[in-house]
This record gives sequence, C-alpha cells and structure tokens, in this order.
Amino acid sequence: MNAAARALIEGTFPAVWVNGEVTNFTRARSGHCYFSLRDRDSQIRCVMWKPDARRLPTQPTEGMEVRALGKLTIYEGRGEFQLVVSELEARGEGLWKLAFDRLRTKLETEGLTSPARKRPLPAHPACVGVVTSSAGAALRDVISVIRRRAPWTRIVLSAARVQGEGAADEIAAAIRRIGAAGCADVLIVGRGGGSMEDLWAFNEEPVARAIAESPVPVISAVGHETDFTIADLVADLRAPTPSAAAEAAVPDRASLRRELADLGERMGRCMEDRVESCRERLFEARLDLRDARERLVAGRRDRMAVLAGRLNALSPLSTLARGYAVPLDPAGRVLRRTADFTPGAAFRLRVVDGSVECRVEGVDGEDRAG
Repeated sequence: MNAAARALIEGTFPAVWVNGEVTNFTRARSGHCYFSLRDRDSQIRCVMWKPDARRLPTQPTEGMEVRALGKLTIYEGRGEFQLVVSELEARGEGLWKLAFDRLRTKLETEGLTSPARKRPLPAHPACVGVVTSSAGAALRDVISVIRRRAPWTRIVLSAARVQGEGAADEIAAAIRRIGAAGCADVLIVGRGGGSMEDLWAFNEEPVARAIAESPVPVISAVGHETDFTIADLVADLRAPTPSAAAEAAVPDRASLRRELADLGERMGRCMEDRVESCRERLFEARLDLRDARERLVAGRRDRMAVLAGRLNALSPLSTLARGYAVPLDPAGRVLRRTADFTPGAAFRLRVVDGSVECRVEGVDGEDRAG
C-alpha cells in the first residue's frame, strides 16, 4: 500500500518549491541531510541526498527561513510523507552569505585577516608563481601581462581545478607546492569570473589557511572587480582581476628604465659630490702637512741653535775669541810646555781670526817663587 501511495504521489506531483523555517537540521555520517520545514500551521519532513547536500556552502541555522526545491514522496518503511530536496536556498542574503560570514569571523578571531600580517610585494621578482587552472583565461591573461611588462621574469604554474567538488583542496595543495619548491618570489592565486557557486572554492577554509601559511607574499585575483572572497581577506594583496594581479606582481619595463636612468643621474651626482669632498679633504690635508712640516723645521732649527750654542761654548775658537792664542808646531800639534819650544824653531800662533808665523828667540822656564 505504501508503495502504491508513493507511486501515485511521485507520478502526480512535479517538483515544487516549498517555503518554511528549518528545524532539526542534521547531516548524517553518510553525507545525507535530514530536517523539517514548518510554518505556523504544519510541517513536512525533508531529506537531501549526499550528491545534492555536498553543494550546500554551510548548514542552515535553526529557524532560518528557506525555500526548497524537491519532489514529494513517501518513505515506504515508515509510511511517512516527505520532500526529497535537490536545492535549498536561504531567504534574504542566503546560505552563501551565511557561510562566508561564519568563516570570516573565525579567521578574524585568529588574526589571519589582520592588516598587520600583510607583507610587501618584492619590487623586482625573478619568478612569479601562479595557482589557477591550466586551461583558463586567467593564466593566459597573467602570462600576457608579465611578458609585456617584464619579459625576463620566470613564471611557474602550479595547476589546480578552480571550481567544483574538491577544488578547494586542490588549490590549497597547489599553493603549498609552490611554497615547498621555494622557486617563486611572489604568488598569484585566482581565476576568472563566474557565479558565486563557481567562485566558492576561494571562500573555503583550506584555501584560506594555505594562503596564510605561504612563505612568499600572495596576491588574490578571483573573478571580476566586484567579486570578493575569503582568499582576498587573507592574501597580502587583493587584485580585482588576474591581469591586475600580474601588473601588481612585476614592474613595468618602461618605468624600470626611467628608474634606472634616475639612479644613473643620482649616482653621477653622488660621484661628483664625492670627488669634490675628496678634493677638499686633500687640500686640507696638504695645508695640514705644510703646517706640520713648518712646525717640524722650526722646532729642529731651534734645537740646532741651542746645540750650536752649546757646541760653540765648548769650541776652542770661543776661547780664542776671549784673547787667548794657541801655539802649533809645523805638524799642527799644540805646544803646551816650555820643553816643547826649541830656540830658533819655527811655530805658528793660532789666534781667533787666523795664525801668525813665529820663531823661538829664547825660552824662559816657569817662574818659581823663592
């Protein structure tokens, strides 16, 4: 009888939208979800099988107003009337917004979205890592921009699916591969535009944590300018598009040429200033050396004068200058005693300004007191 009732109901009623409040929502270990929808007058039991339940961004809260698309049936084992739900949407901002806000609050509590964590991008990266789909337009846009702006930059792709079931885990693994390889100076993570559901992988916790753990700065570039994701909050820089991310990652070669020209001019001015400074220091050193030399010469001149005075005081000439004379024999020996003089012998008498030729006429011995 239950089987007949089930066949009758399923064959009579097409898929219907049902509005109501969620109550007793449960996700079983099998992945199926069980709950009830109620209004002020009645309620209906609902089931959402695992393939459809996997698409839910988060669980609805108790009492949340939703609308469900499903088919009416009877659970034969218990003879219970139920709705097999294929789509579940929250009224107002929806389950997607609820899931976004829940994860955002969690990450903010941990400090992962704090501006203080944001790292500056390298000015001249040698290698840019890219995490995106290998077949997407985002990769082509990034390569085109980098080749135009900085063609010397290497690009390393760590490919991953960017939408669908399991995409978030693939993106997180691709981010960690780049970090482990240590080959990139900056990392672009993103994809082109799409619906909220298409972009949802970048709103999942595994991607957020992989970005936060990346050893190199991360640029998030998901969707179009109006799209905003959890990845944008955790990344070091949010770019509105993949092309804008590539522009932010590498310098423009034209501006780099201008920068190099400016550096050349600055270096030239610095060299001129340095040469002028060295010239002034050399001139000052020459003056100091001249003054030191003059002081040294003057000091030595004064010392020589003192020594000359002392030497002159000890010189026989100074004695002669006082009126004394020194007799010398033809060999130049000093005649000191009367015994050194022989009558008739010639000798010279050395006086202060020359010598006088003399001859001994006679010799008187030393006067002796009687």
